[in-house]
Amino acid sequence: MLDHLIKGATVVDGSGAPAYTADVGIRDGRIAVIGAVTEDARTSEDAQGLVLAPGFVDPHTHYDAQLFWDPYAAPSLNHGVTTVAGGNCGFTLAPLNPDRPEDADYTRRMLSRVEGMSLVALEQGAPWNWHGFGEYLDALEGRIAVNAGFMVGHCALRRYVMGADAVGGQPTEEQLGEMLDLFHQAMAAGAWGLSTTQSSTHSDGDGQPVASRHAKPAELLALSRAVGEHEGTQIEAIVAGCLDQFSDDEIDLFVEMSAAAGRPLNWNVLTIDAAVPERVPRQLEASERARKSGGRVVALTMPILTPMNMSLGTFCALNLIPGWGEVLALPVPERIARLRDGDVRAEMLRRAAGKEAGVFRRLANFGRYVIGDTYSAANEGLTGRVVNDIAAERGQEPFECLVEICAADELRTVLWPMPTDNDPDSWALRQETWRHEDVMLGGSDAGAHLDRMCGAPYTTRFIGDCLRGRKLVTLEGAVKMLTDDPARLFGLRQRGRLEVGWHADLVLFDPERIDAGKATLVHDLPGDSPRLDSKAIGITAVWVNGVEAIRSDEVTGAVPGKVLRSGRDTQTVSTR
Repeated sequence: MLDHLIKGATVVDGSGAPAYTADVGIRDGRIAVIGAVTEDARTSEDAQGLVLAPGFVDPHTHYDAQLFWDPYAAPSLNHGVTTVAGGNCGFTLAPLNPDRPEDADYTRRMLSRVEGMSLVALEQGAPWNWHGFGEYLDALEGRIAVNAGFMVGHCALRRYVMGADAVGGQPTEEQLGEMLDLFHQAMAAGAWGLSTTQSSTHSDGDGQPVASRHAKPAELLALSRAVGEHEGTQIEAIVAGCLDQFSDDEIDLFVEMSAAAGRPLNWNVLTIDAAVPERVPRQLEASERARKSGGRVVALTMPILTPMNMSLGTFCALNLIPGWGEVLALPVPERIARLRDGDVRAEMLRRAAGKEAGVFRRLANFGRYVIGDTYSAANEGLTGRVVNDIAAERGQEPFECLVEICAADELRTVLWPMPTDNDPDSWALRQETWRHEDVMLGGSDAGAHLDRMCGAPYTTRFIGDCLRGRKLVTLEGAVKMLTDDPARLFGLRQRGRLEVGWHADLVLFDPERIDAGKATLVHDLPGDSPRLDSKAIGITAVWVNGVEAIRSDEVTGAVPGKVLRSGRDTQTVSTR
């Protein structure tokens, strides 16, 4: 007898093949039968007019902590994501040195600063009762509703071995050996591989460059070679050039790391903008050179424009513009005074428009910002209005106008920058770029920057756009890009396609309605901390390992997810 039967669905199996109509039966967590099914089932449903697809795979998340207080990885699971890759950008909650309990606090403050996670939620929502990476994975086992795999963060490896010297120091030969031993232990326990960052925007809770930014190429290559000694492993890496265009040295580093491991290396995020036509070919040069050198470098890129919630009062992307962090880190009264200084504003605008600002140049057109929530009588009626229009009425320069609006709210004003790359040429360039063999959809950062951006709904919004919007990709192509493509990059065993015998990670949706709702701020994290949420529209149900986890955008209470461990749940994707 089947556990559940889905009757008359339009099956889009993830392979890219044309859709077809069939019944699909689930038994013991697997897809038991596809076709005209006559076998009895404990439960069944009529899915005529609905699309049944494999569960979506999000290749870049930061759910490492959130899964402890939210086993559903909200809102990703609601939007059909059944497998998440965590431990990215060099940041993980493990390993933690048992001789230095203060390292847990350092890690929490670092994650709060660099990934925009609520410090209170980190303190209250996770048990922090592990030391080794395997213990961390064990702590999640049996309590999550999504499947989750995790890279090992380079910063945690360095901190464990070197302590405070991890920031600014270089490991001795003995320390490097200890770091490699620790790394091998983590991969033997099921870690997916190495994640590291050399990005200039990544600083710890003390404002210092995070530990992995101090690593020399020899250290990175030694860790990369270690990756290649374990089955089903990967590399994920971030450098400063990910934000705009790679330097020659950065391309060399990516190529050498991937070739040394004999494993794919993925990075994020490839920003596609027709106003900067030279960016895409420069960024993909790393991929072209890697293939010639026995490696593979994969660029992640988002298929939607993710709204970003900005503020002059809290840490956000504006702080990452060169020269802005110093001003925006000042106490609020002093910050307001500096921002009201015309010379200070002129210098900030100059820096924001310069080449060194990279992709953050897109944030410098302050006339195109929309005013969000306001908090003072002086700003009554401004919500939803464009700064350019307000500035014209007041006879002010746009940035000056924006500063005065924010100052009236003691810098609590919510700001929404209008995207600069929403033009037809940019979408045509995206459509072309997606066809490249080393470009993959992803980069949601789900689980991070919780009150600033909401990238998790990219799956439903992209499919809705493909069905009823720009239609840049067929439905079958879109599903393949969200399922089988990332599953094959990570070597997931029997996941990513709808095939008999494969794990029953499934999403059933209405093609006439599938979409993502507007991002709204909710306060449901530990400590009443805020996050942006987006309702899933048109998602009928989501199954994880054959168990219904979502029905009509509501969680069922089941926690059928698995901690996916390298080797057991992943197979090697060799570049050689």
